[in-house]
Amino acid sequence: MPKEMDFNEVDQNFVSAVADKRNKIPRKSLNYRTPLEVFLSYIDESHLSSLN
Repeated sequence: MPKEMDFNEVDQNFVSAVADKRNKIPRKSLNYRTPLEVFLSYIDESHLSSLN
């Protein structure tokens, strides 16, 4: 995405797609786990079931 991109003109579907893609990239700083994996490691089953 270009630096001068105006985020006021970007729709939510695009932002969500980019966030989803970026959260699935393994990071060296997270011991080569993805941000999503790290986030989910802090959430237990009771939290997940309450999201439905």
